[in-house]
Amino acid sequence: MSKKKFKEKKAKRDKKERSGLYSSLIQFLEESNGKAYSVEQLIRKFGLKKKSLIEDLFKLLDVMVDDGTVEQLSNGHFKSAKTAGKLTGVVDHVNPRFAYVTIVDEEPPAGRTSKKDIYIRSTDLATAIHGDTVEVEVFNKRTGENPEGRVASIVKRGRNRFVGRIELSRNFGFVVPDFKKIYQDFFIYPENLKGATPNDKVLFEVVKWADRDKSPEAKVVEILGKTGENEAEIHSIIAEFELPFRFPENVLQESEKISEGITAEEVKKRWDFRDVLTFTIDPEDAKDFDDAISFRTLENGNYEIGVHIADVTHYVQPGTALDEDAFDRATSVYLVDRTVPMLPERLSNALCSLRPHEDKLTFAAVFEMDAKGKIYKEWFGRTVIHSNHRFSYEQAQEVIETGAGTFAEELKILNQLHHILRKERFKKGAVNFETTEVKFKLDEKGKPLAVVPKIRKDAHKLIEEFMLLANRAVATYVFKMKKGEEKNTFIYRTHDLPNEEKVEDFARFAKQFGHQLSIESASISKSLNKLMDTIEGKPEQNVLQSLAVRAMAKAKYTTDAKGHFGLAFDHYTHFTSPIRRYPDMMVHRLLQYYLDKGKSVNKKQYEEKCVHSSEREKRAADAERASIKYKQVEFMSLAENKVFDGIITGVTDFGVFVEITETKCEGMVRMADMKDDFYEFDEKNYRVIGRRRKKIYRLGDKVQVRIKKTDVDRRMIDLMFEEEFINSSIAPVKKEEDALYFPDSLENRKKKKKR
Repeated sequence: MSKKKFKEKKAKRDKKERSGLYSSLIQFLEESNGKAYSVEQLIRKFGLKKKSLIEDLFKLLDVMVDDGTVEQLSNGHFKSAKTAGKLTGVVDHVNPRFAYVTIVDEEPPAGRTSKKDIYIRSTDLATAIHGDTVEVEVFNKRTGENPEGRVASIVKRGRNRFVGRIELSRNFGFVVPDFKKIYQDFFIYPENLKGATPNDKVLFEVVKWADRDKSPEAKVVEILGKTGENEAEIHSIIAEFELPFRFPENVLQESEKISEGITAEEVKKRWDFRDVLTFTIDPEDAKDFDDAISFRTLENGNYEIGVHIADVTHYVQPGTALDEDAFDRATSVYLVDRTVPMLPERLSNALCSLRPHEDKLTFAAVFEMDAKGKIYKEWFGRTVIHSNHRFSYEQAQEVIETGAGTFAEELKILNQLHHILRKERFKKGAVNFETTEVKFKLDEKGKPLAVVPKIRKDAHKLIEEFMLLANRAVATYVFKMKKGEEKNTFIYRTHDLPNEEKVEDFARFAKQFGHQLSIESASISKSLNKLMDTIEGKPEQNVLQSLAVRAMAKAKYTTDAKGHFGLAFDHYTHFTSPIRRYPDMMVHRLLQYYLDKGKSVNKKQYEEKCVHSSEREKRAADAERASIKYKQVEFMSLAENKVFDGIITGVTDFGVFVEITETKCEGMVRMADMKDDFYEFDEKNYRVIGRRRKKIYRLGDKVQVRIKKTDVDRRMIDLMFEEEFINSSIAPVKKEEDALYFPDSLENRKKKKKR
């Protein structure tokens, strides 16, 4: 072979090798799901030993970076620039191993037809934490049901203030966050501790979001107290959910300047009910009374019943600091031992509270109805009242049951009407969504002495039914003010039809307890009510009631005049609680504006206010649940040697959830503590099965459990099945098991890189 031909053949072979290297490199990087590699790793991967091919690799990478095929990172590593698209969403950090990003884009990018949550390994979060808004690169390949990806950039931090527990070493401190979905701790320099000592519960602020291999840097903002103390823990919950600790000074000053007197001129603008029998029915410990009932018998034998609501908007004017602060709060928050109010005490407990034997300004819905509950007339507008009596629910119930006492005849008639209204509502398809709530008996230091279920009787339901009547009537009245399609913009409380998939899941769940549920949309209300009647008084009642509520769509505020599925109302609003809900204040203002012949207001602006109110409502509900869970864990920590009856309420691949029948507290028996066998999760049939002995724990099973461990910080209860406790002593908690609670020990933190 001539020298020339040899060179030509070699060049041809080298070109083929380069071409093969190029295609192999492209394929490898594209199938690596966004993982980046150093040049050395790529050389080893492709077994490149020839100097020429290694040089070719460098050249190819340069070319591919230039043409955008490959991306070179700041550390010199290379990754494919091709993904299935970038999406923006919010991080939901499910557990220490992975998170999901809930997509918020209006439309999925080209190539993606769904907006399914994106699965992200914790190692691919790029310092993002729960609640952050991030941009996600979606991989071309997936191994599970959901698309997979990695965080490309952090668009916006969800928050930079948190609550946690201080731990100190000789030269620095760390704070372990309370929030369950944050699986890292925060580094604090000694000068930023603000005097905090070990085991202090603190409010802290992030100073610097760190790189991947370091903890974020923080500073202590406020010391809340010692971990485990009631004040510290409740303030921790207030801070965790970013509830306002106190009212701004300018808001308090405005509230103090409001005149308490009611002028004769103001009374002339209103329907005067001061000579009509009026009373309130509220909880024994209530301080703000925002609704009252007036009652009188008319000459024609019908009844005139007025639902009078505190006229908060008379005192709180738009554009004031009071109004702006109330809008920001949007709702009062009811924690186990205190209220975080929407309005200052001067308004909520004094000016606007419908206290007995005082003239009060109100906004009313007044109905003329007969003894069969048929409504002949409705009237809406401002009134002035003078409450004759203040009932507690217990006092009113006693009068109803005995037929004797203050205003016994009037309460008897109102109770009869409430039963008629309630029966008619359920006949039209309303769903009985009552769940068993609990309250705590606390000592003077806030320690729980007992968990007591709240029992709703006729006195509670009487008030509820007339409030529902007023809310529905106001919404219907405004909706029908204008004929045709163009309606007045208004604030509605809507509740969509339940999601079919969730109802199917719930039906399968109920079947585990031996109950059948129709999932047909036309009959679901009737079927749900039948189920609720069937389970009353049974151990599974609370579980199924709670899960039925979760299976339904969430009620929300909106300007769209849709119906309320749960109540079976075509139109519904919130009119009856303006002391504690800002949407009710908006409803009062809009109703009066339209009564005064005002033109329809800007729909977009009010829809934004509705979204804000719904978000604040969810925050309040989450905070209330957290405070209840804290007290439940604290209460159960005092009963660790007792055997409890329980019912299995959930089954997962890492443990079995059990609700303790006596206290309604829920805890978990972790798989790691089920040592009599190796249990496998059977997701389809809601159960776990022992591999050797075939013992089964399924949803709805009655079990006996003991408390293994309570963690007040994270509001969690670890349980053990009683048979496990009998057959073996409680094994010491392994370090890897503790990762669920304390993912980073102090020893490990000391090994982290110092700044």
